[in-house]
Amino acid sequence: MEGVKLGDRALARGVRLEIYDEIDSTNDEAKRRAEGGDAGPLWIVAARQTKGRGRLGRSWSSLEGNLHASVLLSGFGPPALAPQLGFVAGLATIAALIESTGAVDRLALKWPNDVLLDGEKLAGVLLEGVRAGATFGCVIGVGVNCAAAPRDLPVPASDLSRLSGPGAGALFALLSDKMEETLALWAGGAGFPLLRERWLGHAAGLGGEIEARLARETVAGIFETIDADGRLIISTRSGRRAIEAGDIFLPALAAARPEPERGR
Repeated sequence: MEGVKLGDRALARGVRLEIYDEIDSTNDEAKRRAEGGDAGPLWIVAARQTKGRGRLGRSWSSLEGNLHASVLLSGFGPPALAPQLGFVAGLATIAALIESTGAVDRLALKWPNDVLLDGEKLAGVLLEGVRAGATFGCVIGVGVNCAAAPRDLPVPASDLSRLSGPGAGALFALLSDKMEETLALWAGGAGFPLLRERWLGHAAGLGGEIEARLARETVAGIFETIDADGRLIISTRSGRRAIEAGDIFLPALAAARPEPERGR
């Protein structure tokens, strides 16, 4: 896999990088390293994944030219802080994309950490807890559609060709630096209030209609905010609801998306 390297900030902080032409899953390899005693920080990047996955065990299409990367972190504090790292990763990813494309008005974050381009999925983050030696660790997987968008997702997807954006290698160098910058701001949870405000500044659908599709119900209302713990706050007819996990649907974005052309 050519052109993939760490950014200068990541290198200066002792972050390591391993690159594969093909692997089952970058997250799985990072977890194996943790189980073997590696405490990180370590990035695993692959040109192709044979068993890539997203949230809830869903398959993640690993198309040639896209970015498939995972970072192993540990020593950041108690396990209860780990969900905040999803917001760290989402902010680092959108920061790298904005810097490399300048498309600040076309990029947004869908709760908790998907990146949208013109309302369609461009990037996703998968967070998994691990034991890294004697400490608790976390693997953060980041997938970005740099060259092509998969067609087998439950939601419309986009890729960076719409923006004449960077290739996977150039984007990864930026991402590795932005991850270090955002982790430093997070500061083991002390900086989460600041990151929360930054996240809200990029939030897709804020103040509009939203649906959280849960295992046993769908919660619909107005996307009010995220709280101090990062939970999605929806104002419903029966009061405010705090959502910790669920599939999020933004009706306004779906309505604004043009219908695909159909042949006669």
